Amino acid sequence: MKQAKDQIRIGVVGAARRGGNFTDSLKALNVTMAAVCDTNNEVLQTCKAQMGAEQAFDDYQRMLDSCRLDAVLIATPMQFHARQAVAALERNVHVLSEVTAAISIDECRQLVKAGNQSKAIYMMAENYIYMRPNQFVRGLVKAGMFGEVYYAEGEYIHELKDLLEQTPWRLELNSHRGVPYPTHSLGPILSWMEGDRVERVCCEDSGSHHLDPRGKPYGCDSVVMLAKTRKNRLIKIRYDIVSDRPHSTANYQLQGTDGSYESARSEHERDKIWLRGVNADKNVWLDAQTLMMQEPYARHLPEGWRNPPEVLRYAGHGGGDYFVLKDFIAAIRGEIPCPIDIHKALDMTLPGLISQQSILNDGAWMNVPDSRQW
Repeated sequence: MKQAKDQIRIGVVGAARRGGNFTDSLKALNVTMAAVCDTNNEVLQTCKAQMGAEQAFDDYQRMLDSCRLDAVLIATPMQFHARQAVAALERNVHVLSEVTAAISIDECRQLVKAGNQSKAIYMMAENYIYMRPNQFVRGLVKAGMFGEVYYAEGEYIHELKDLLEQTPWRLELNSHRGVPYPTHSLGPILSWMEGDRVERVCCEDSGSHHLDPRGKPYGCDSVVMLAKTRKNRLIKIRYDIVSDRPHSTANYQLQGTDGSYESARSEHERDKIWLRGVNADKNVWLDAQTLMMQEPYARHLPEGWRNPPEVLRYAGHGGGDYFVLKDFIAAIRGEIPCPIDIHKALDMTLPGLISQQSILNDGAWMNVPDSRQW
């Protein structure tokens, strides 16, 4: 923790799209909305009014140089995340960056260098970690109810072909074979495997079976990345944003010596859990949502989920948008250590970047660098 302040002056870049989704959460956390920034001048003044900002900018560097800021929320397209984070850190401005942290290994190195030299905090806004079911599983794991955890799966299956046309940068990133967007899957899993990191990955895809509106094949359909961790755990990640099917963007499985968890694949299903300490019959699943409402198991939910604030009715990503901001503000004020610092952010980002190299090398296992050694 590098700084403690009471009233936090924050600027939001990318306010016209993703950044605006944080409006209710920012107001609930009683920060000062110092500035909004977006290149879309047609809606910039509307964003300023809706978010209650003091100033509006269409140039990020100018916002950093001319507006008194304690922190920035970076909600721009992925290719800008690292460079905008570095620019803020160089000015000792705290950073909350949307996922992923960077789109190249070189950018990851630049981010680490800037973070090491800055007096400011960097945090990545991986909001899936904060979703209620994922927080419940984390609490049970920390309490030892899963025994020794050794296997997990994460899936981000989200048909986005229309959005790819609206945001060409996503279309470009999708042309990079591999898993360019791994953090929503890896984030919760690594939070359940606290103190561990991915050391090597291999990756393959199913080829391309869909054409874009110009008749050009998409980069690939389903991609599967296998990962081995420092503690010899196995993780499987499936990524697919073009296959025609219902969404399953937050699908997880976890296996331990004394417990197993399978999240629901749709709104018509229920999360399933088996815990030896709760039900010795290995053939009977329990309803995870029901279990988390019952004592003594409800105590494994964080206080914010046991007594949720009103803003959670409006906060996106299952309440994750609010809690990730709440922790960021608390870290700036020196109340908690930064929960997703640069190295944890890169633990979620680097495996995906290395998967892109693996898939170009016939699915070979490849080592994932540890940013703590840079």
